[in-house]
Parts: sequence; C-alpha cells; structure tokens
Amino acid sequence: MELTGAEIVLRCLQEEGVEHVFGYPGGAVLFIYDEFFKQDKVKHILTRHEQGAVHAADGYSRSTKKVGVALVTSGPGATNAVTGIATAYMDSIPMVIISGQVPTPAIGLDAFQEVDTVGITRPCVKHNFLVKDVKDIASTMKKAFYLASTGRPGPVLVDIPKDITQHKTEFVYPESVSLRSYNPVTKGHPGQIRRALQLILEAKRPMVYTGGGITLSNASGELAEFVRMMNFPCTNTLMGLGGYPATDRQFLGMLGMHGTYEANMAMQECDVLIAIGARFDDRVIGNPEHFFNPARKIIHIDIDPSSISKRVRVDVPIVGNVQDVLQEMLKALNSSRERVDAAALESWWKQIEEWRSRDCLKYDRQSKLIKPQMVVEKLYEVTGGDAFVTSDVGQHQMWAAQFYKFDKPRRWINSGGLGTMGFGLPAAMGVQVANPGAKVACVTGEGSIQMCIQELSTCKQYHLPIKIIALNNRYLGMVRQWQEFFHGNRYSESYMDALPDFVKLAESYGHVGMRIESPSDVEGALKEAFALEDRLVFMDFVTDQAENVFPMVPGGKGLSEMILV
Repeated sequence: MELTGAEIVLRCLQEEGVEHVFGYPGGAVLFIYDEFFKQDKVKHILTRHEQGAVHAADGYSRSTKKVGVALVTSGPGATNAVTGIATAYMDSIPMVIISGQVPTPAIGLDAFQEVDTVGITRPCVKHNFLVKDVKDIASTMKKAFYLASTGRPGPVLVDIPKDITQHKTEFVYPESVSLRSYNPVTKGHPGQIRRALQLILEAKRPMVYTGGGITLSNASGELAEFVRMMNFPCTNTLMGLGGYPATDRQFLGMLGMHGTYEANMAMQECDVLIAIGARFDDRVIGNPEHFFNPARKIIHIDIDPSSISKRVRVDVPIVGNVQDVLQEMLKALNSSRERVDAAALESWWKQIEEWRSRDCLKYDRQSKLIKPQMVVEKLYEVTGGDAFVTSDVGQHQMWAAQFYKFDKPRRWINSGGLGTMGFGLPAAMGVQVANPGAKVACVTGEGSIQMCIQELSTCKQYHLPIKIIALNNRYLGMVRQWQEFFHGNRYSESYMDALPDFVKLAESYGHVGMRIESPSDVEGALKEAFALEDRLVFMDFVTDQAENVFPMVPGGKGLSEMILV
C-alpha cells in the first residue's frame, strides 16, 4: 500500500517509539500536520515559538534517555529554531528536527518563506539532510535517529520540501542502518586502559574530573563505583552535575569559573587527572597555559576523538563510550591485587579538607534582603533534592548549580555550552511532559524569563504545573557583575528599567503569581507553591541587587587565581 510522504513521516516517528513532538505549524508542513490530526499515537505539543519547541524537545531529551523531536515550518520557522538547535549541538543532546521546505521546483528561486535551511544549520548540527525524493524519507529518518543517538550525540535536521510530503510511495521502514563513513568507537583500547590503570594506581594526588558524558552515556553508576572503590576526590562540570552524588563526602563541588575553591585547587595540584566525558572547556580550566603542569599526568576518556587533546595535551587518550570504558576499568581493578598508596592518599585528602574549610560559598545569612543563594537552598530543602531543575543563563544559573545538591543524573537541565537565555521555561515544559507528576522547577532571572515568556500559554494549554523561581535583581545580573569587576562600574544597558508585574502577567495567562520581598517569606512561599500540584506558579523573588557570584575565576586567569569575596 502506498503512503504519502506526510503519512510516512508519522509512521517513521511511530516506528521509532516517539511519543511527543514539539512544534509550530506553517504552510510547508501542513500535510504533515494533517496526518497528526488523523492519528493519536504521537502527541503533538503546540509551543508558541519555534525556539520554544526545540528547547522543549531538548529538555525532554535531557531528562530522559530518549531522542527529542521538534517540527517547524520553512523560512522563519527554521531560522527561529536555530538557537535551540545550536544549544543542543553545543551540549551534545540527541534530537531530530524536522523542517518543512518550499516545493522542490521553487528551491533556489527566493520563494515565499524560503531559506537554505541545510546551509544555515550545517555548522550547528551533527548532520542534516534535504530529502529530494519521497522514496528516501523512511531511510533518511532512520539515519537521523541513528546519528542523533549514537557516538557523541547531537541534533540532526531533516528538511522536507512540501511537494515531497504529497508524493506517494510504498512504505518500508529499515530495521537497521549502516553508514560507511560513520562508525563510532564504543570499546576503549585495552592497551590504553592498562596504561591508564597503571597511572591511577601510582597516583599520590589523584583527581576525577567528569562532564556531561557521564550523563549522556548513563554511566553515573559506574562512576560512583569507581570513585568510591578508589577513595578519590571527584568534581563535576556544570553539564555533569548529578553524575556523581553532590551530597557525597568525596564530591568537591563544581569546578571552573564559578566552581569551589577545593575543586579548582585539587584540579590544579593533582598529579594524576582522570577526565571522563569532559572537554576541558574554557570556563572549566581557565587559561590553558596556567593549567599546564608538566608533572601532572592526564587520562582522558571520551567518545569523540576530536575532543581529546583539543585544548589540553593528554598523556593517555582513551576513545570509547564512557560507560563501556569504566566497566572495563572496574573489571580490571576488581581482579587486581594492586592498590593506591593509602598514606599518600590520606595526606592528599587532608590537603583537600584544608581547602574545603575555606567555605568558599558562604554568604550573609542575616541579611534583611533576600539572598538568591538562600532561595536555592530553600528550594532544595522544600523539594527534598528530588526536583528536576531547569535554568536560564546568568547569575541565577550559577547559584542553582552551587546550592542545589544534585544526587541523580538528568535532574539538572541547563544550557551549558551556548549559554542560551530563554532556555529555562520551554526546557521545563519538555521535562514536565516527559515526567508527568514530577516536581519541575525553573530557576530564572527577570531578564531571561522574558525571552520565551510566551510559553506560559503552552503551559496553560497542556496543564504543565511548573514552578518558576525568578531571582529578580532588576539587572542583567552576570553582565552587571562583569561591569562592576572589569568595566569600572559602568552599567551600560544592564539595568532592567521597565519590568512587568510578573504576578499579574502570570495571572493573565491563567496561572498563579506570587511576589516575595522578605527573607522570612521565602520558605513559606515555596511550600505553598509546591502544594499547588496542578498549577503553574510564578514566584517573583525580589533579591539583593548587589549580590555577586563567588568564587570567580576572571577571564584569562588560571584556576588558582580565584576571587573569593
């Protein structure tokens, strides 16, 4: 039986087990939307902006082990989606984006709502396709899901001209796919693993440094077993939070520009560094020249060979899936009689505890103004540390990372690599759709929330009871902090001078709004909000305008050159 291209698209989604698609209709995808109307296996979530659709698919993917799916129309639909696609690309999030395109005969003729979607998105996707024949839709969709979810994950775009969705062909969905030029390595080289284990067992001052690769490869269990077996200190990047339990004694906190003193100092002073699923980002190690230490040996485990020795030269590279490599390392360690030097390790822990005693995250707990750190701490207490927390980008993001103790992976959902304002609310929608009944909190700022605030309408339509925690300091906070430190207190265009009444705005969308101005009201407001299990609650916390994020490694400086107060 022959099916139209639009019917085939829906059948492909069904074959892949897709349950939800986030999107926004338009002329080039109307035949696909018509097929959504005719079936009920794949649910469509209508967002209010294409950027919101892709961020929602992103949050959906990050909080699950599934590939997120978004659907947008041609022209402005595709260009509006680019920010969300680039966000997912920078953080290696598996997604498939289906975009409509003008009819095949009109391509290249400046037709209405035409852009070169493949050309525009090429720098920020793992791969993209332009489907030119209806017979290719099924195989292309199979390839897209395969590419998105294997190796180093990432977004894959499938651009389908409108006429192709009308044409008919026989539908056969491939059982498997093989791409001659794409064969990601999953198993680590045995020789390299042996070399790594030799260095690990000889270490006097070891350090485990992990990133988002732990979460993406579902390796948090193996990581915890390795760290506890060896009694090594462990740190996570911003993307890796939750990959190792934050409440565990061996966890030193997040590292990097706004990382803890103990994590940064241990990174700088260790003699063997085990980097797992991380990429030595500029916000993580600061200045590479300062980070360089000829006496330190570095082991780097990553699925992507291009990430190894990209910014920092490593001594033992291991290309492979993080979970597989850790399993092999654990197997070897369990069968070995060799152990690390216990006395040296005890001395190393003594030094770490001395750094930890600096209490680098302290703040004024007696302030008569609401301190943003206190709001996040109370959020952690009220939710029992069991919420999914999304964030936008800025000071509030760093405070959430510092003060919410993530003990589980896939609970911390934020834009790490691209730093996308507007990510938090639509990402929270995707998380809530994927995890109905779960506590979902969006920690945001009064600047970021306005980037995609129209998605409050989506939340109303689909009854998504997200709790929005807006840390409102009436500034673009991180911009203001840099202007204070490095631009002579010249607050150029960072003051938010005409803010809406967020309570009334939330109420106008049919939600609950709260304005909290006193520290004594913070805990009660959070408890009241989470007690409203079936309502979205927008909490506008009026916080101290002058509060800064500490510690801070200034741009161009090294990890040990932190500003602590």
